[in-house]
Amino acid sequence: MEIVNVSEYEGLAKEKLPKMVFDYYASGAEDQWTLQENRRAFERIRFRPRVLVDVSEIDTSTTVLGFKISMPIMIAPTAMQKMAHPDGELATARAASAAGTIMTLSSWATSSVEDVSSTGQGIRFFQLYVHKDRYVVAQLVRRAENAGFKAIVLTVDTPRLGRREADIRNRFSLPPHLTLKNFEGLDLGTLEKTGGSGLASYVANQIDRSLCWKVCLTSG
Repeated sequence: MEIVNVSEYEGLAKEKLPKMVFDYYASGAEDQWTLQENRRAFERIRFRPRVLVDVSEIDTSTTVLGFKISMPIMIAPTAMQKMAHPDGELATARAASAAGTIMTLSSWATSSVEDVSSTGQGIRFFQLYVHKDRYVVAQLVRRAENAGFKAIVLTVDTPRLGRREADIRNRFSLPPHLTLKNFEGLDLGTLEKTGGSGLASYVANQIDRSLCWKVCLTSG
C-alpha cells in the first residue's frame, strides 16, 4: 500500500500492530472527547493564500528557544515506541535530525537518553514527569543534560492518568521484552500486569499529585 496521506498511517498501523499496542497509540481517555476536539481544532485551521507573490524560493525555517529548525513542526513525546518497531525512538531521532527539526523524547521511552544521543547530531528535548521521589527526577534531568539534550519539557497535566478505557479492556502492560529504559537503574523500568491498565497503576504509584506552581517555582 502506497501512503499518500498522513491519516492513512493509522489504518496501516491497525493492520500490522497487536490490538493492545494499536489501541494504546490511537485512543484517548473515557469518551475520547478531548481527542476528537483536538482533531476538530486542527480542521478549523485555515491558510489564507496570497496571490501574485514570488514563491520561487520558500524558507519554512523558524526558531524554537533559540534553536533554528527547518519548519514549524516538531516531534512530540510519544512513549514506548519500540512496541511498534524494533528501532523505536532511535529511528525517530534519526528522522528528526534528517528533517532538521526537534525531537522530544518521552520519559517513558523504550530507548534511553544515551541511546538516542548515540544516533548522532540533532536538537533534542526531554519530556519529564515529576515523580514523588525527587531523586528520580534529578537523575533523569542530569542524564538528559549529560546526553546533550537542550531543554526539559515539563508535563504538568497528569496528576492522574485519564481513564483510558481501551487500556483497561486490554489489561495494558509493556511487552516483556521491553522496558522503560530511562528507569532501568532506578528499578522503575517495568509496567506490572494488573486487573486493569498497568500504566494507570504505574502513574498512580509514581507521579506526584501535589505538583503545583509553588513547587515548580521553588524547585531546582
